[in-house]
Amino acid sequence: MITLFTGIYAFAATLLAIYGFNILFTTILYWRKRQVVSVTPPLETLPHVTVQLPIYNELYVVERLIDAACALDWARDRLQIQVLDDSDDETTGIAQARVEYHRRRGVNLELLRRADRTGFKAGALAAGLAHATGEFIAVFDADFVPQPDFLKQTVPHFFAQPKLGLTQTRWGHLNDGYSLLTRAQALALDGHFIVEQTARHRNDLFFNFNGTAGVWRRACIEDAGGWHGDTLSEDLDLSYRAQLRGWQFLFLPDVVAPAELPPQIHAYKRQQFRWAKGSTQVLLKLGRQVLTAPGVSWFKRGEGILHLSGYVMNVLMLILLVLLVPLLAWRAPFPAALIYCSLAMFGPVVMYALSQHTAAGNGVSRFRFFPALLLLGTGIAFSNALAVLEALTRRGNQFRRTPKFRVESERDAWHTKRYALPFSWEALAELGLSAYASVGVVIAWQQGLAWTTPFLALYAVSFAFVGGLSLWHSLPARKRRIELATAQ
Repeated sequence: MITLFTGIYAFAATLLAIYGFNILFTTILYWRKRQVVSVTPPLETLPHVTVQLPIYNELYVVERLIDAACALDWARDRLQIQVLDDSDDETTGIAQARVEYHRRRGVNLELLRRADRTGFKAGALAAGLAHATGEFIAVFDADFVPQPDFLKQTVPHFFAQPKLGLTQTRWGHLNDGYSLLTRAQALALDGHFIVEQTARHRNDLFFNFNGTAGVWRRACIEDAGGWHGDTLSEDLDLSYRAQLRGWQFLFLPDVVAPAELPPQIHAYKRQQFRWAKGSTQVLLKLGRQVLTAPGVSWFKRGEGILHLSGYVMNVLMLILLVLLVPLLAWRAPFPAALIYCSLAMFGPVVMYALSQHTAAGNGVSRFRFFPALLLLGTGIAFSNALAVLEALTRRGNQFRRTPKFRVESERDAWHTKRYALPFSWEALAELGLSAYASVGVVIAWQQGLAWTTPFLALYAVSFAFVGGLSLWHSLPARKRRIELATAQ
């Protein structure tokens, strides 16, 4: 049993190290081409553009979204805006009133509803595309507030590159200073967009549409087979299908589209769960095609597989924790080479530090919140691992939206609003894992195994942080339900 557990532990640690070293490698790729400047080419004639706004129960932010879309600086006779509304609450009434307001002012704006939510967001986008008049399709989720010049900074690139299928922009943050949670999320997103997406694009690797704040060439969507609703990451799915068809993508790190970060830990976990499950589903769906893609280098294929399977790291982290405690109790010998695996942790540290050094106006100020991101990223491993396992076992899809509360400043409160999510049993499991890791800390300390103590302590504190915050953020939702029940 000891030999078996040690072998599994060594295998999982090696795989996890590969992902960590690849993050460091990606950062190096970014550093080598960090000074590349993307110049917006001139545009003599404005093409027809359709802006799609997929929404589902967004009563707090739908007006802000519609207003921002209508403020886009583009010729009105060449701009079509679609509000793709699948809501089943008063969001529809609010959206319809705002649509009528802007239509009276000459905006080509319409609200489209479906009989059901088949295909979820992918289904809504496909249904809207059937009524779209634009040659180019811009997509914005409900929590985004694009700048007026967004289209003028993105659309011209399509005319300079005939095979360009997508322009993706960087996400900004409307409420990054709201709490420790939002600060950690902002740091994570900056690392992804400033370093990872830029490195992938500038080194001709597979990268993806992030579901929003991007513009598609309609011909690319149709050539790649359109939107599919068989995964929870329809954006990632279409991105890889399009690139496998030979379409090129462009990432514009200097074009920023601000968005609202989830202020409730439940909302953040729900968002991450959907991304983790959806990414793994796309891996299962397209992984073989990526590995056998003709005319694509093995390096690009390998990076594509690491990209699609990135959330598997959460499963590996849990395996290491579960096995390490009994192995310590049994005084099992560990291969000496495993000590080098710990060096992989420098990958994320360097990437996030560099992203904050690069971010305009940020300097390194936000990097001081890296410890919070470390706790959040480790503590959410249980929830994300469940998502990966659901995908691997091909459990059915349930698109659970990330609630938005229009929280933009410290004075705004999310906990008094309807969409606050209730208690989830995962919090108890996270606290249980914290206790389990704490037992490991005691065992390691008693046996003088100092090299394992920091890792087990990180697990213990991280799961306590996420589990405790989950319990704390459950209280407002429970209080609101009690108040509503009493009022009735």
